[in-house]
Amino acid sequence: MGFDLQVQSSSSSPNLPAWLETLLSEKFYEPCGIHHDVKKNEKNIFCLDCCVALCPHCLTPHGSHRLLQIRRYVYHDVIRVGDAEKLMDCSYVQSYITNSAKVVFLNQREQTRACRNTSNTCISCRRGLQDPYLFCSIFCKINHILTSEGMMSEYLYDCEVLTLPEPGFDDGLMTPYSVLDPFVSLRTSSGSSSTGAGDCRTIISTATTEIVKKKRSSKSGVRPVGSPSPELVVNRRKGLPRRSPFQ
Repeated sequence: MGFDLQVQSSSSSPNLPAWLETLLSEKFYEPCGIHHDVKKNEKNIFCLDCCVALCPHCLTPHGSHRLLQIRRYVYHDVIRVGDAEKLMDCSYVQSYITNSAKVVFLNQREQTRACRNTSNTCISCRRGLQDPYLFCSIFCKINHILTSEGMMSEYLYDCEVLTLPEPGFDDGLMTPYSVLDPFVSLRTSSGSSSTGAGDCRTIISTATTEIVKKKRSSKSGVRPVGSPSPELVVNRRKGLPRRSPFQ
């Protein structure tokens, strides 16, 4: 998918800094050319100081640099909102919650069909959004700003330190299940609605209630037809032995 000409400017252009231009055009999660024979060699880290994508085995020379973890969600690149907000103004960019992390898409995504039954769409690409969001990705917000104002400097922040999460805490991979933030609705772009977490909780709660009712009924006075009463069971004891009188 091609980017807008205003975003595809040269590194010397005042519109975008070199790191941001490279970040939006880089292809992540491809095998590292240097460590092609090593496991887990996907390029899922971006060095802002060198403007290059890295795999985990390339980190040694970049230990003191600003490093951004790139994550993957439904085959598209995302970054954590906490990291993005250190670099630029991300207000009104729709975010998602996945694996307990709030993330935003880097680039706009292709739409296989037109949005229907939605009153709110992305200003840049017209993808359906939840209120009150205005952009579906960082790229769409940047594209709109450059189109309307021509400069990004007022929306960029000076970030001197940007580190990766602790080893083992987050590998950057995302599951295909997420929810919109702060909305719980899982409505798709085609307008169909999938089962949400609330419905699952309702089903589990109903099943649990039925099990509790069955346990309580087994402890109550209700008993199957034909079974002896508790009183008869308790009093069913042999009498004292009686002997015939001596003769």
